Amino acid sequence: MDISGLNLLLVEDNELNAEIAKTLLSDEGANLTFAEDGLQAVRMFQEKPEGYFDAILMDIMMPVMDGLTAIKTIRSLKHPDAETIPIIAMTANAFREDKEKCLAAGMNAHLAKPVKIENVKKILCEYSV
Repeated sequence: MDISGLNLLLVEDNELNAEIAKTLLSDEGANLTFAEDGLQAVRMFQEKPEGYFDAILMDIMMPVMDGLTAIKTIRSLKHPDAETIPIIAMTANAFREDKEKCLAAGMNAHLAKPVKIENVKKILCEYSV
């Protein structure tokens, strides 16, 4: 499972979680763009051309704009990748209903925190071309 060279948008408001994810993903060779909240993520996604990001890793509980709102916003954009970009939830909310809410909002997959790099790699390889 090789994720080297993938361009990922990492959306995480918790500084420690963000640093851990950045380190794990960078060590695997992924290129990261970082957003601290959902609104920042929406803007960054909008500004990049089609095909720039291979996937979005999205926290759910964030200030300014939460992950579910950000996903719905991204999916509704008139951006060529808006409907197809793989979006993976990374959240402490691991109950079945939380997972169902994420998938209903337009996410492709759901990972419970603490996130294991092998699980992230597996899902990224499933969804990324």
